[in-house]
Amino acid sequence: MEGVTDGNGVPPNAFDKSKILDVKPLRSLAPVFPDGPQGQYFVCAPPFGPFPSGFTPFYPFSVPPGFQSEPETPTPIRLFRTAVPHFSATRNGESGASMDASRGGSGKPPRKNRDVQFSSGKGPAKDFKLGFSSTERDDGNWEVVENVLMRFDALRRRFSQLEDAKETTSGIIRRADLKAGNVLMSKGIRTNMKKRIGAVPGIQYGEIFFFRMELCVVGLHAPSMGGIDYINVRGNSEQETLALSIVSSGGYDDEAEDADVLIYSGQGGNAYYKDKEAADQKLERGNLALETSLHRGNEVRVVRGMKDAVSTKAKVYVYDGLYKIQESWMEKGKSGGSMFKYKLLRLPGQPDVFALWKSIEKWKEGLSSRPGLILPDLASGAESMPVSLVNEVDDEKGPAYFTYFPTVKYSKSFKLLHPSFGCNCHSACAPGSTNCSCIQKNGGDFPYTANFNLVSRKSLVYECGPSCPCFPNCKNRVSQMGLKVRLEIFKTRDRGWGLRSWDPIRAGTFICEYAGEVIDKINTRQSGEDDHNEHVFDTSRTYQSFRWNFEPELIEEESPPAPTEEFDIPSPLIISAKNIGNVARFMNHSCSPNVFWQPVIYEHNNESFLHIAFFAKRHIPPMTELTYDYGIAPTDGESNSTPSGRKKCLCGSPQCRGYY
Repeated sequence: MEGVTDGNGVPPNAFDKSKILDVKPLRSLAPVFPDGPQGQYFVCAPPFGPFPSGFTPFYPFSVPPGFQSEPETPTPIRLFRTAVPHFSATRNGESGASMDASRGGSGKPPRKNRDVQFSSGKGPAKDFKLGFSSTERDDGNWEVVENVLMRFDALRRRFSQLEDAKETTSGIIRRADLKAGNVLMSKGIRTNMKKRIGAVPGIQYGEIFFFRMELCVVGLHAPSMGGIDYINVRGNSEQETLALSIVSSGGYDDEAEDADVLIYSGQGGNAYYKDKEAADQKLERGNLALETSLHRGNEVRVVRGMKDAVSTKAKVYVYDGLYKIQESWMEKGKSGGSMFKYKLLRLPGQPDVFALWKSIEKWKEGLSSRPGLILPDLASGAESMPVSLVNEVDDEKGPAYFTYFPTVKYSKSFKLLHPSFGCNCHSACAPGSTNCSCIQKNGGDFPYTANFNLVSRKSLVYECGPSCPCFPNCKNRVSQMGLKVRLEIFKTRDRGWGLRSWDPIRAGTFICEYAGEVIDKINTRQSGEDDHNEHVFDTSRTYQSFRWNFEPELIEEESPPAPTEEFDIPSPLIISAKNIGNVARFMNHSCSPNVFWQPVIYEHNNESFLHIAFFAKRHIPPMTELTYDYGIAPTDGESNSTPSGRKKCLCGSPQCRGYY
């Protein structure tokens, strides 16, 4: 939220906006992370103290004693201006048709392989390998942005897992996102450090973020709290302060209902609260930057804070693209103090990101009907929330007939090599409990965070099952709790029916399991449902490897080691969704998918059953097609041409192997 800052851009020791400091414009917004004593890097304390002995709070709450920010070298403004890019309409292996449907037909550049391998640096943190060059830190690209974001969220999930296992301590802020940001920023694992006006390399319009620190580490918006990011540049005769980006998150009296117009409130003063003494805002810092940008006409990046449908207390930050400031004025606020107002207009030719979000809100509230709607709920109540069936492409009225069933059906039980039993917990299983047998099977760690996000890929995730006496809402039953996001089945232009979500999806979120009938290999061939049928899931196929888990060396964690990401299934599992299945049967293949599968096992009636659960590989914006890697049958071998019986791949990814 926008706030008063001192001369170094650091908030004072209280959020008292009634006092305005007459200070010089900010010289640098580059976060600074001092080297703390051994073992003190990851202390999480209140923003303004008290701080433990030997711990130095990190930006934006403080700067090290004696630190002096160095002024930037004056640079002509023309060097910072960046033209609005024009790209082809392909994203994450989606077809152009899918992009037209999900993003209003606007073009975006194809992402290269997002599955960038994490660095394998060993030893102390000072020798840690970044995995990219210093040039890529200054000016990012698709690979580097995804590298940084995936490493951030992997580390954040690990910190969340560790915090969930501890008892809540009064007065301590449990902020895994700040801890993860602190680690990455202090070790130089960030990108787009070079400030610029206009578009930021590697970041697409409509990209979503669940934490302000994510905006910082990828260079979209530098202040982790302030709502206005700006820079000092030298004009024709004197130095000027220009606005780079703003975050409109609802903390001020912004008017943000129009898809193309944003009325943004200035920072400082005390015009928002009736019960406080009135104080006028001043034309300084961020306000001065916005006023100068009005006259200079430079582009300003806009990030909008939207409500998270899954977590009502959280926000989703959406990059809404480039705007220009059209006019400014002053008006009286609630307290009687004067405040600045700025009217920003969205530049034409950009995807209708905000309009899409508002349309989805109306569909959910029943204020408008979903265009192309065929059935409001294809699942007929079998899921925890309705699954829409939509066709905006042609006259086809639906997919071929099948029986909707939300889970997997076994003709006989899948037994473990070694007998295993459920837990003996009689309430909810507690993270870190040494008495919970299900947690101990997971290596002693709770596999999910308090927000139900998968922490790490594992050879097997052991959940509590119907045989366990713990509560049905135990957080170790994530894959059994039903859908968490509102899904729709939609018709693509060239790949049949597909699956996407009305809601934004956070990395690690459970999406659905692969439902169907468990069959053996012999029956598969006899029935014609061989490896080439897209309605068959086979764990024995060869799947593209990728790294998703946290890096222990980032936090100098020696025990336990990073969980293995290689699956160790006792015997192959083949599931046919031809006649019986759920929404998973509509997920299309991509060679650069945004969803991955994870084996999950739990007991029922003293028998163990294996399930295939799908989780989000990264943050997924609304109306983005959900895809996973179908894999390659191991007996077919490798070939550059399409082998007999395989299907031609239409995913459109730069990493496309041509077939599946």
